Amino acid sequence: MSDTEPTTPATPAAPALPLSRVVPLAEIGPKGLDVHLNVDDAALLASFARHVNVLAVSDFRAQLHLTHEGADGIHVTGRVLATVRQNCGVSLEPFDAPLDEAVDVHFVPAGTPVPAESLEDDEYDPPDEILDGRIDVGALSLEFLALGVDPYPRKPDAVFEAPQVDPEALSPFAALSRLKD
Repeated sequence: MSDTEPTTPATPAAPALPLSRVVPLAEIGPKGLDVHLNVDDAALLASFARHVNVLAVSDFRAQLHLTHEGADGIHVTGRVLATVRQNCGVSLEPFDAPLDEAVDVHFVPAGTPVPAESLEDDEYDPPDEILDGRIDVGALSLEFLALGVDPYPRKPDAVFEAPQVDPEALSPFAALSRLKD
């Protein structure tokens, strides 16, 4: 028997995000700060595709504007633009779909209390937290890329045609009559 205490296994760390662009709040001037992210590196785009579970991502761009809001808050607005390759939910053929997501996010310092009346509002979207005096606009851009991916992709010219079925063949008695024969 050992004299040492048993150790618990370490919790696995969350996988690192494929894009990080940290903006210290000190960089945001009185007129705000424009941040443009343009990714054309094939390996990085492939990691984006794995991250959001699509076949491929191309033409990734984020155009963001950060401004001060109130005493300690930050307001981020802009767009995330990309082209994602997905399989059509009807034909199962791969196709490219444009993605254009509007970004409108409010940030407050960590630990800022939420107004009680906001908690009762079903439409309330709580602000994100500013961590260590910085905002990761790369992670924010990936979040909006993921939000913009269509969960039920459909190629523009795809048409679902239901199979022709005889209504009598759907009857449970039709199934029994086939067993009898």
